[in-house]
Amino acid sequence: MSQEKAAGQHEEGVEVPYERIHPETLRNVIQEFVSRDGADWGDAGCSLEDKVEQVLQQLRKKQVKVVLDLRSQTANIVACR
Repeated sequence: MSQEKAAGQHEEGVEVPYERIHPETLRNVIQEFVSRDGADWGDAGCSLEDKVEQVLQQLRKKQVKVVLDLRSQTANIVACR
């Protein structure tokens, strides 16, 4: 991919501390995130709620963070570096 194309796809994201997100909203963001690939978590040996709890633990341990893409006004959960 050329640098120009890569630069054009750059997201303008802002980290949002998960502690500042209303708990119900945070849960909805996480549910949407873990269900994006269309997985049936029951088939994988765990429930959707199990996956949500796993992501919550990762947020608490600072392994992942919530980022708001300013251009698309969408939230994403990304790994911390």
